[in-house]
Amino acid sequence: MAQYVEVEDAMKMSGLRVVLSPGVPGPWSESAKGILHVKRLPYVKVRQNVGGTNEPLRRWTAQETAPAFVYNDERPRSLWNDQLYLVERLAPTPPLIPAKVEERVRMFGLANELCGENGFGWSRRLMLIHSRLSDPNAPEAARKGAEYLGRKYDYSAAAAAGAARRCADVIEIFARQLALQRERGSRFLVGEELSAVDIYWACFAALLQPLPDELCPMPRGFRQMYTCNDPTIMGALTPALLEHRDFIYREYLELPVDL
Repeated sequence: MAQYVEVEDAMKMSGLRVVLSPGVPGPWSESAKGILHVKRLPYVKVRQNVGGTNEPLRRWTAQETAPAFVYNDERPRSLWNDQLYLVERLAPTPPLIPAKVEERVRMFGLANELCGENGFGWSRRLMLIHSRLSDPNAPEAARKGAEYLGRKYDYSAAAAAGAARRCADVIEIFARQLALQRERGSRFLVGEELSAVDIYWACFAALLQPLPDELCPMPRGFRQMYTCNDPTIMGALTPALLEHRDFIYREYLELPVDL
């Protein structure tokens, strides 16, 4: 069972401290944990108050979300690419950013389509917010949570309406890239070695089809919410992409997942 410290205690510590949401299988946080696991980099898990006030976290990191990285007295890092560069500096081996510029450009481009603003994860989140706000039978607590996230992530009905197509576009790019790599004899999305984008894909695939409960126990509500039934999105998903998710978890990441 993961052990967390409170923000106020973490602020007094040195080393790498990582703000996470206990019990929540968020793909950004799971990706961060996966990268740290591959790097074998020690860190302290810091508790974000899920659904509550996070004023100490705001004072510390100038924002309230997870994941957030703080290393010694350096500036806090709340963006996925900033976090990746920090970890790469602290633990250069094994490298997760390709050395070849063409592969590096490809990796960051693909990763941004998953992790970046208006990317796959962002768009799936808009869909989840919309499902709560458009459901007249949604519990009041769920509706209030969705309203909060909607304000935070620029939700609108129009944005949600286009989210499924955007998700499908990203999945199709990944399917083509994986097929091309397999033709070249590579097991990875970019180049000949594991890179960060393989980890990002493995973790963000939870927003389509979560790992089974014996590998990733999660609250029933999250499993139902994350499981995607949209025909546009699921029509773009290939068996090879889920096989790649399973391969990365089996060979490189921690199982069962400890939220």
